[in-house]
Amino acid sequence: MKRLSSKSTFIYKKLFPLFWFGLVIIFSCVGLLATIKENGPGIILIVGAIGMGIFGYFFLRKCFLDLIDEVYDEETDLLFRNKGMEFRVSLRDIKNVNYTTLVNPQKVTLSIRYQTQMGDELSFSPLWSWIPFLKNKDIVRLIDRIDRARG
Repeated sequence: MKRLSSKSTFIYKKLFPLFWFGLVIIFSCVGLLATIKENGPGIILIVGAIGMGIFGYFFLRKCFLDLIDEVYDEETDLLFRNKGMEFRVSLRDIKNVNYTTLVNPQKVTLSIRYQTQMGDELSFSPLWSWIPFLKNKDIVRLIDRIDRARG
């Protein structure tokens, strides 16, 4: 059983949102204090913080919050672990693989033929490479194996 997913998924799913919304709260508090003292650009900071919060929510939801915690390759199946749940998907049941390398973190999205506990599209971040834009060899091999399994 070989791990396919990155160990830094925790950072992307938990720590980065905490940092982002922490900054939103700090900007909001500074804006409120400046508004109360009536000697600064308080309203601008509050509006900016609200904009950061809205942008951050949709950005994080699209890029990071849908990532599966752990993905393991079991030759004919993939084992997914997320939020205490565990389930397997056969390679034959994967109808499409979308692998993006030009974003950080890289992202693999698998479209499944049926509904799982986590939906019919499962995304994870593959193991990280020190060389930017380099394709992960394990993911490239997985795509080939999925293609062979489908027939």
